[in-house]
Amino acid sequence: MAQDQIKPPVEVQFAPELKTLREDDAKNPKPDNWLLSPKAVRSFVLGDKKANISQKYYGNDALVERCIITLAGNRGLMLVGEPGTAKTMLSELLSAAISGTSVNTIQGTAGTTDDNIKYSWNYALLLAKGASRESLVPAPLYIGMEKGIITRFEEITRCSAEIQDTLISVMSDKVLSIPELGEEGFLFAKPGFNIIGTANTRDRGVNEMSSALKRRFNFETVFPINNVALECQIIEEQCAALLGPNAKALTDKDIVNLIATTFHELRTGKSADGAKIDPPSAVMSTAEAVSVYYQTALTAHYYNAGKLSVDNLVQNLMGAVVKESRDDISKLKSYFNTVVKNRSKSGKLWEAFYEARKWIR
Repeated sequence: MAQDQIKPPVEVQFAPELKTLREDDAKNPKPDNWLLSPKAVRSFVLGDKKANISQKYYGNDALVERCIITLAGNRGLMLVGEPGTAKTMLSELLSAAISGTSVNTIQGTAGTTDDNIKYSWNYALLLAKGASRESLVPAPLYIGMEKGIITRFEEITRCSAEIQDTLISVMSDKVLSIPELGEEGFLFAKPGFNIIGTANTRDRGVNEMSSALKRRFNFETVFPINNVALECQIIEEQCAALLGPNAKALTDKDIVNLIATTFHELRTGKSADGAKIDPPSAVMSTAEAVSVYYQTALTAHYYNAGKLSVDNLVQNLMGAVVKESRDDISKLKSYFNTVVKNRSKSGKLWEAFYEARKWIR
């Protein structure tokens, strides 16, 4: 499972696929300074079996197409939705396919400043030579405009409203003013520059975006996966990538289905047979489901001679559910005492799952 990087950038991880697409994409029309045409960007994100391009994003194909057209039309793109719905991954894939890099990123936090977004100064050079391009230290927005590439702005609603609104003039006029440089203090964006933002709906109201800034973006809502079979596929594929050569031995399709079913029902508040469930306040996302299975598989690998344990599974499920409120313990217990109990008669796995409820405490 060892590798040179824990999480290689998308453009590194899928470099052979990007090379193949570029070689086959010469005749297709593309916007200025895009490395791939909109058609090839779609193939990179959604897959193309004929060209041996893997599918990387699972969800609404039409949403992906709209995102690509938004960026081709030089509009900012804002991806919103619940945490864990692959907004970040989608923005990385789009950036890598269009600009060749996914790492020109602003991470929004309560402490994000103008310096983190636009530019700062090398104070040694500033004192020695005064304000100049040489003493300026570019931040992601500056880099995106200078090179004509996409700037990703993660968790934009975690930033203060004042910081968010620094984007308004840049997105309207495609010009960044640098007052310290006087008459030469204007950076005009090159073709290909754009912004992809992400925002969690759980953060709505924390630092709500102004109407003026919203008008500069096209909004696309990324919804959770609503299909158990598809969620199983995602869990298997992502855990296979994480587990490396041990993936085959540590993959149990029945346990994957159990996890996907559990997360789907806790997320939607309804069991497969229509029974109402009180959903926990925690985010029951596919990303959390992947984490629960991965942690269970790692425990099996390091402690249980490769044997997956339902007890470990329930312990890891507890860690995913009980994050927001201790009241979620009673909600999880209720799910086990009704839905899981009824299914415990259908087979040994669900029976073992029900018996492992002793770890919910």
